[in-house]
Amino acid sequence: MSQQSVSPRSITIEQSEWEKLQENPRSKDFVQIKLTMDGKTIDAGLRHRGGHTIRYAKKSYEIRYNRSNSSGVRTLHWNAEYDDPSMMRNAFSFHFLNTLGVYSPRTKHIELELNGEAQGVYLEIEAVDRYFFKNRNLGWKSLVYASNDSANFSLYDPYTYEEKESLFDGYEKQLGDDYTKSRLISFVRKINQLEGSSLANVLSSRLDTTFYLKWLAGAVLTGNYDGFEQNYALYERSSNGKYRILPWDYEGTWGRNCYGRVCDSDIVDVKGYNALTEKLFSFSDYRTEYKKILLGYLEKQFTLDALSPAIESMHSSIADAISRDYSRKHAFSVFESEPYIMRRYIVERRDIVYNELTNNWPD
Repeated sequence: MSQQSVSPRSITIEQSEWEKLQENPRSKDFVQIKLTMDGKTIDAGLRHRGGHTIRYAKKSYEIRYNRSNSSGVRTLHWNAEYDDPSMMRNAFSFHFLNTLGVYSPRTKHIELELNGEAQGVYLEIEAVDRYFFKNRNLGWKSLVYASNDSANFSLYDPYTYEEKESLFDGYEKQLGDDYTKSRLISFVRKINQLEGSSLANVLSSRLDTTFYLKWLAGAVLTGNYDGFEQNYALYERSSNGKYRILPWDYEGTWGRNCYGRVCDSDIVDVKGYNALTEKLFSFSDYRTEYKKILLGYLEKQFTLDALSPAIESMHSSIADAISRDYSRKHAFSVFESEPYIMRRYIVERRDIVYNELTNNWPD
């Protein structure tokens, strides 16, 4: 993979704006900053971002700025990746998923300065928005984010097990028309209420099933336990109205969970976890296609030969910056051992998935 060296980013913020930011870390309001990147200084907005990570000493940020007078507002995400001692798992997962043909955000490691003081290494992540589609020449009709576990494609709340008040629970509309919400609600309702040929027709007409199965295979192979019922984006293609699913937040992968703890390589079922997948796999044709996709990845993309050079390249490209980053939770010695943990995971995960497909997979 092509991995550039760590890029500098600098922000300047007035004391009053900084105090406003600290008063309510969960505020959706942006404070005003000066952002310097790529040799230019521009006005921008900044706010905290994250779920449980917003309580951490090292915060993650969302940045918004006007790239030019004609190109509209751009968004960047600066992730502290505080729990990940490798500082690589999100970036490497998106690199891997792109090799599978699953459109994923571009990433770049950066070193951040705030009012002249070093803040350490961050991962800059491209936002999934209208420019994400424009940069890839993808036509879109709508875009929604799956922001919590209620985005499980089920009729029922994952915590209370009662019927949801709205089948749009768990989703946040980002782009689309007045009917974006009702179309998704209709899709979720139909896949849960229909059976047989009627269900098959809805799945084939409203879902890009092959793309979905590729995304599912990527989430399963990377071990992203937290990515089946939230932490994804869903968009409708403008050409045919079919839904496609896009990845987001893959920090808990490659042998560590979302809190940075080493975990077993079998915690994610080969089928993943959500109601839409269950509906797909009620049909033998989709089970067969998924098995073929996974076996193909085990043969080519998900191998040590394919992934080890990319792991080493990314790891070496950020090592110097990580070594001088005293804001990290983990010691540098832990960072140094991360390629081994990731390679061990790949070996173990390959065996687990292959054995499941060859010995227990239903025809």
